[in-house]
Amino acid sequence: MRRYFADANYDFIAFRRVAYGVTGALIVVSLLALAIWRLNYSIEFTGGTLVRIEMKDHAPLDVGQTRAALDANGIKGAEIQSFGGPGEYIVRARTAKEGSDADNTQETASAVGTALDQVAGQGNYTIQSSGAVGPKVGGELRSKAFLAIFYSFLAVLAYLAYRFEWRFGLAAVAATAHDIVLTIGFIAVMRIEVSLVVVGAVLSMVGYSLNDTIIIFDRVRENLHKYKRDHFSDILNRSINETLPRSILTHGTSLASLTALAVFGGEVIRPFALVMFFGVFTGTFSSIYIASPVLMMIEQKWPGADIRGVKTIAARPAGEPKQPVGAKG
Repeated sequence: MRRYFADANYDFIAFRRVAYGVTGALIVVSLLALAIWRLNYSIEFTGGTLVRIEMKDHAPLDVGQTRAALDANGIKGAEIQSFGGPGEYIVRARTAKEGSDADNTQETASAVGTALDQVAGQGNYTIQSSGAVGPKVGGELRSKAFLAIFYSFLAVLAYLAYRFEWRFGLAAVAATAHDIVLTIGFIAVMRIEVSLVVVGAVLSMVGYSLNDTIIIFDRVRENLHKYKRDHFSDILNRSINETLPRSILTHGTSLASLTALAVFGGEVIRPFALVMFFGVFTGTFSSIYIASPVLMMIEQKWPGADIRGVKTIAARPAGEPKQPVGAKG
């Protein structure tokens, strides 16, 4: 079986300063986007009305036409999802008509009924229930979403400190923080509505990025014991190059699947696919150009002799040739 990039010998670490400049500019753009546009939270976070619908004879509802009819009736960005058995749906909505009360459950349910009359016809559906989701519930969801990300940071730091040592954990968390800032900036720039699906995509992206970083760090740990006299920068390059074939195949198949989801998945799953698609790129970039160089910076400042039993040679002196990947240490 052909193994692509089997003899890769790229000096990734040499381009770390260029990568810092690129990612620094992207972080500035992300922060400006958040300051100017802010995040566009869905009804799950801002509050609104939940309307449960059951179609006559369990007939399917044309979700696209229903969403267009809701837009025409002053309900922008409504979420329509299957719920329960066949022909049962939930509409999450807030009315946006001028002079209307966005939190008025009865008014929103009436607008939903008008839209359904246009799409399904009177008598072909039943509104089983309607109720308000208050902003307090949305606020709790928002805070829990941020707590989930924060606790994932702590768990990862603890795991990496146990599995490797604290230097590796700190570098991985720095790379993950970079990914989250860029991804949230992407969500703000693209005006993607932040729903629980998008929060799930961000958390999935964090896991994906960490997995990629841990694979490289695991190879770094192995190579530290195999090549005890190599410079630390050469060991990082060696480890990245050795895991490059696996990364390309994994990321390529992931991007293919996410492209299919974004194109054919429909309105509900498309935000998840777009956020994850962007997250694959940022996660790959950060594993190579953020996590590894940050680990080298930490190693230079606090040399970890206990990693391989010898004093760490963190950086290669200027002008000294890079150690080839296949060379013995």
